[in-house]
Amino acid sequence: MPTADALDSALDVLRQYWGYDELRPFQREAVAAGLNGRDSLVVLPTGGGKSLCYQLPAVCQEGLAIVVSPLIALMKDQVDSLRECGIPAAAVHSALPPAERREIADDIRANRLKLLYVAPERLCTERMLDFLAECPVSFIAIDEAHCISNWGHDFRPEYRLLGQLRDRFPGVALHAYTATATEAVRRDIASQLNLRDPDVIVGLFDRPNLNYRVVPRGDLWKQVTDVVERYRGESGVIYSISRREVDELAERLKRAGYRAVPYHAGLSDVDRHRHQDAFLNDKADIVVATVAFGMGIDKTNVRYVIHTAAPKSVESYQQESGRAGRDGLPSDCCLFFGTRDFVTWRKMQDQLTGQAAEQALVNLREIERFCTGATCRHRTLVEYFGQTYEGQNCGACDICTDPTALLDDALIVGQKILSCVIRVKEGFGADYVAQVLTGSKDQRILANGHDQLSTYNLLGNCRKAEVRQWIDQLAGQGFLEPTGEFRVLCVTPAGRQLLKGETTPRLSKRSQAAPAKASGSRRAAVADFDVALFERLRTLRRELAEARGVPPFVVFGDVTLQDLARRKPRSLEEFLETYGVGEKKCNEYGEIFLKAIADGEDSAPAAPAVRGPESPGDVKPPSSSQLAADELFRAGRSIAEAAATLGRAESTTRQYLVDFLERDGRCDPEPWVSPEIFTQVDGAARELGDFRLKPIFDHLGGAVSYDQLHVAVACLRNALKSATSGNTMGE
Repeated sequence: MPTADALDSALDVLRQYWGYDELRPFQREAVAAGLNGRDSLVVLPTGGGKSLCYQLPAVCQEGLAIVVSPLIALMKDQVDSLRECGIPAAAVHSALPPAERREIADDIRANRLKLLYVAPERLCTERMLDFLAECPVSFIAIDEAHCISNWGHDFRPEYRLLGQLRDRFPGVALHAYTATATEAVRRDIASQLNLRDPDVIVGLFDRPNLNYRVVPRGDLWKQVTDVVERYRGESGVIYSISRREVDELAERLKRAGYRAVPYHAGLSDVDRHRHQDAFLNDKADIVVATVAFGMGIDKTNVRYVIHTAAPKSVESYQQESGRAGRDGLPSDCCLFFGTRDFVTWRKMQDQLTGQAAEQALVNLREIERFCTGATCRHRTLVEYFGQTYEGQNCGACDICTDPTALLDDALIVGQKILSCVIRVKEGFGADYVAQVLTGSKDQRILANGHDQLSTYNLLGNCRKAEVRQWIDQLAGQGFLEPTGEFRVLCVTPAGRQLLKGETTPRLSKRSQAAPAKASGSRRAAVADFDVALFERLRTLRRELAEARGVPPFVVFGDVTLQDLARRKPRSLEEFLETYGVGEKKCNEYGEIFLKAIADGEDSAPAAPAVRGPESPGDVKPPSSSQLAADELFRAGRSIAEAAATLGRAESTTRQYLVDFLERDGRCDPEPWVSPEIFTQVDGAARELGDFRLKPIFDHLGGAVSYDQLHVAVACLRNALKSATSGNTMGE
C-alpha cells in the first residue's frame, strides 16, 4: 500500500487540478492500487468516477501512463477534459493527421505527456510496442475491460490482443477498469490479461440517484413523450432494438419539435460522428440509438435514459441505463418492455453456438425476470452483481414508490393461474391462458372445450392485460417456465410448492405511466440553488465550449454550475472553493463566471417590486441575434422554431424570448404559455407575494416547468410595471 503521505499528496493534486476535496471510498482504494505498483482490477458502476482512478495516479507518478480505450470519441472527451484541467494528455488514433502523430511522439520522447490514450489494436502493433518499450511507462490502464471477456455483455475480439502486454512490459503494473462485471467476468478479465495477484476493488453497484421504472409497453409514443416533455431542453438517450425503430422514432420526435438525432451502425461514419457531436455539444437534446451508441460517452448531464424494449441482458441494462445521472444528480431510467422483445432477441441470437449461445440464453432469462419481477429494482440489480442491498424501500423505483400496486391476494391469484395452466395440460402460451382465465369467447377456446374448465373465467373480474402481467411475473419468479418455440407454459417445482401454499409470489398491478420527474428524495447533490442563474451559466458554458471546440461538460459539469448558482462567489478565492474548480479552470474562467454571477445578482429582484428605469449606461443594446429573435417572436414563432432559424440552442432562444417580452412590455404570454398555465402562475405569485421562480415552482408542485415559468413571470412583471402606482400584488 502507498504511504499516508503519498495519498495526502495525491489529494493535493486532486484539489489542484480537478477541484475536488476528497475521493469517494472505492475511488480511494483504486487510486491507492494505482500508486502501489501492483496489478489491479477495479469495478465501479457508471458515474462512480472510474476514470479518475487511473488519471490521478498518472499525474502523481513519474513517466507516461498508457490508457487503452475502445472509441475515438471517448479518447477525445477524456483528453479534452484533462487538458482543460491543465494535465498534458494526448490520444493516438486513425483520425489524426501524420504531423500531429509525429508531434505526440516528440512529446513522449521529451517526457512532456502524462497520459496517452490508444485503441487496443493500435497499441498492440509491433511498431507501437517497440516505441513504448523505450519510454518510461508508469503503468498501463485498460478501460472498458469487460470487452476482453466472452462472458461479458460486449465482447470485442481486438481486446484479446492485450494478453501480450504482460510479456512485453514485465515490470509495468496493469490495471483493468470496468463499470459492469459479474464474478465470472472478473475472473475471466484477470485471466485474459495475465494479471499478477491483482488488488480486486468492486464498488457498490447501487446508483441511488437513478429512478428506475420498468413497465409493460402500452402507447409507446405517449410513454416516451411523457418523459421527454418533462425534461424538454435537457439531455436524454432513447434505446431501441432495430435501426428501423430508431429512424422512425427520431423522425417523429423531430416532427414534434424535439431536437433529436438517430444513431446506429447503418448510418455513414460522417452522419454518426455528426449526430454524436451534436448530442455531446448540446446542439441535440435527444439521441435515439441502438446499442451501437453509449459505451465511452462521457457526457455527465444525461437526465434520462429510455428503453423502448427490453435489452439483451441485465449487464447491458446496467451499462446503458447508467448513462443517466453520471454527475450524481437525480435522473430517470424508464424501460418499456413487451413479451415479444425476448422472442426478438432469441431470433437475433440464433446464429450463436456453444458457450456463447448458452450464456446469451442465461442472460436473456435474467433480464426477463428483471422486467417482470415485482421486487425493488435497486435491490434486484445490486443482488444480481453479488452484493447485498441494505435498505427496505429504495424510494426510487416503480415497485417501492407504489406499494399499493402489490396484490394482497397474490397467493390465491397465483394458484388460480397455475391451476389453469395444468387444466389446459401445459400445452398453451401465456396469452391463451390469460384468455381462458378472463372468460374469452375466442373460437379456439370454444373449439378446445376450455370454456368448460373449472378455471374458465376464474379471473373474469380482471382485464386480460393484468392477468397476462401476472403470468409473466410468475414466470419471472420461477413458478412457470415458457418452453419451446411457441413459449408453452409449464409449472415448475417451485410452482407446485405455490399450489400447495408453501410459498407466496409477489404480484403487482403495473401502471404503464411514466414516472414523475425525479425529486432527488434519496440524493440531491446541490440544494436550493438559483435556477435562473443556473440557466444563464449554462448558456455561458455552452458559448465558452463552442469557442474552445469542446463539449460543454468539459468546461464545467452541471453540479459545478449548481454549486456556483447556490454559493454565488464574489472573488477568485471563493470561486476556487467551488466543487469541480481547479487552479487552471479558475484562472481560465473565474473572471468570466464571476461577472456573469454579479450581473445576474444585479438584474434579479428578490421580490415583486417594480424596478426603476435603468440609466442609459446600464442598458446593454440587443445583439444582432436578439434582434433577429425579436422579429421571429413578433411573428408568433415558437421557441423551437426560432432556435432552428437562428441556429441557437433552445435555452439561449428562451432567454431571448424573456428579454424580448421585458423590452416590449408584453403582458400576454401566448402563444408560448397557455392561458391556463398563466393563470396558475399568476395565482401562485399572488399567494406567495413573490416572483422568484423556485418558490412558485415548489408551490405548484412542479406542475409547471421552469421554461414556462420564465416566460409567465416576465409577463407578470410587465403587468405589474404597467399598473398604477402601488406595488401591492392584486391592486
